[in-house]
Amino acid sequence: MKPFIYPSSMETARALILHLIKIMIDEPGKTFNFAFSGGSTPALMFDLWANEYSDITPWTRMRVYFVDERCVPPENSDSNYGMMRSLLVGVVPIPYENVFRIKGEERPEKEAVRYSRMVENNVAMKDGWPVFDVVLLGAGGDGHTSSIFPGQESLLSSDKIYEVSYNPNNGQKRIAMTGCPIINAQRVIFLITGKSKADVVEEMCTSGDTGPAAYIAHHAENVELFLDDYAASKIDEEEISD
Repeated sequence: MKPFIYPSSMETARALILHLIKIMIDEPGKTFNFAFSGGSTPALMFDLWANEYSDITPWTRMRVYFVDERCVPPENSDSNYGMMRSLLVGVVPIPYENVFRIKGEERPEKEAVRYSRMVENNVAMKDGWPVFDVVLLGAGGDGHTSSIFPGQESLLSSDKIYEVSYNPNNGQKRIAMTGCPIINAQRVIFLITGKSKADVVEEMCTSGDTGPAAYIAHHAENVELFLDDYAASKIDEEEISD
């Protein structure tokens, strides 16, 4: 587990964008499969990416998948795809066919199966699981990640690529990438900012498998944490080891 800590959420987002661009530039002949989470934290990154770094991004070599989605139509303000479309993929010159959305308006159980099969057909597989080049995650203050909430830990060891989950706070159904394909990714990157996330970051870095985000952080092989000073305020960077 490797932390990268910056003074503000904006500087953290910019650093992550440049990190992702460098990953692609370092392998100029490759097309990359990225899976992105939704939420307010990546929204800042998407906005900055479109407005400040579009010209240096090799968009044609980037395929966009989604880690999770709320079960709402894309026009709904809760839609992860809708947010990403308005801030990034609908603004930059990424080919339309390179964006693979989860259809939140469809019946959740059926859509989880469809999206899982689509991923199987488009992403290289190893040991029965897709190998994404990057899975970008956030973490909630309750320790949830990829719409896998505390109490839904069975999704961390599911034999399916995507499953239906739900937000226990409002009952909203979601479609979530399960634990095994996340852990199987080449890189798992957490983008976490804000003082309200300091406890969960501390938990991820110093505890055992006490929540979904901590479980992923301790079981994936190549984990990077992009944090601002507020989120990192309760950890000692020197004590975090791979």
